[in-house]
Amino acid sequence: MKSLQEQMAVIRRGAIDVLVESELEQKIAKSIETGVPLKIKAGFDPTAPDLHVGHTVLIQKLKQFQDLGHQVYFLIGDFTGMIGDPTGKNETRKPLTREQVLDNAQTYKEQVFKILDPAKTKVVFNSSWMGEMSAADLIALASRYTVARMLERDDFHKRFTGQQPIAIHEFLYPLVQGYDSVALEADVELGGTDQKFNLLVGRELQKQDGQTPQCVVTMPLLEGLDGVNKMSKSLNNYIGITEAPKEIFGKIMSISDELMIRYYELLSDVDLAALQKIKDGVAGLSGGAHPMESKKALGREIVARFYDQEQAGVAEESFVQQFKQKELPDDIPTVEISASEPIWVCRLLTDAGLTKSNGEARRLVQQGGVKIDNQKVAEPTMEVAPQGEIVVQAGKRRFARIVFG
Repeated sequence: MKSLQEQMAVIRRGAIDVLVESELEQKIAKSIETGVPLKIKAGFDPTAPDLHVGHTVLIQKLKQFQDLGHQVYFLIGDFTGMIGDPTGKNETRKPLTREQVLDNAQTYKEQVFKILDPAKTKVVFNSSWMGEMSAADLIALASRYTVARMLERDDFHKRFTGQQPIAIHEFLYPLVQGYDSVALEADVELGGTDQKFNLLVGRELQKQDGQTPQCVVTMPLLEGLDGVNKMSKSLNNYIGITEAPKEIFGKIMSISDELMIRYYELLSDVDLAALQKIKDGVAGLSGGAHPMESKKALGREIVARFYDQEQAGVAEESFVQQFKQKELPDDIPTVEISASEPIWVCRLLTDAGLTKSNGEARRLVQQGGVKIDNQKVAEPTMEVAPQGEIVVQAGKRRFARIVFG
């Protein structure tokens, strides 16, 4: 196992809340000392047949816990799925049939093992314990939380004050999700930021049952391709994990550099040192990775995750060819530049004959008129790594294919 500090650094990556952090540190320290892995739980209601990469943020965090040596429980909410999660909804959700839930659950299992190691993952269904409860047991569970506490939940409060109906069965949802943690004796539960109330209900129910309360790790809701709204099929800003490799790669290449960093934090397996180089590259700092190359690497990683390396390479080549045909003139001059260290972008423009002076180059960058591999150069202080071949554009019509030697 990695050290406590190393594990906490991985766990904090991309997370919004780690509650209670000191308790989690104690749990991990004990796990390291005893060699007994922690029980890590995340629940997914099979309410739709297909997942998009926004859904995989939690699964990626599960994989990180798995790689740290802990026991992952992928909980399929076949019981809660028939209730319908009211989180973030302004009206009562239509419950699914048992057949719909089971069909979707099978699809989920097939899709999540593109990320998780099936040999190290325990798949559980909450109907295993909830289906055994009698009506009296369910009433007893309902007695453990008050209506006042339920109305502290933001979406319930808004619906109540807005005189929108709340069905009684919706109050059962957080209780059942919380009881799942009791049934599994979970040490840690993961969820989106919109699930925070439900995750804390699990802590409370565990305390009432005399268990050590679980720690809670909340993850952000991933922005879609527009960089503004939550990834959603209804907004058509999503990347479906069953889409064709070329579609996935092309969509990754369409995102902004800033959103690329977000996707790296939440979706990628790159280590923290590599992530910092990617951030430095977007910021135009010396030694940083080139944003275009970073984006291509992300596209390859995501495609390979859901398909394989060969198809990732084909998707990249297809994109590169399409990009060249669509965006670039046919007669771009090639300029060879000898450099062994990162070169100042303004000096690069001048040496390539695209500007007459470094001063002109600086002004052109400041005006947003310089692109490298179709990515706008944001800062005139940026340095370019002398690797391979790049296409530099200065203004609307000046291009150079720079080959470093």
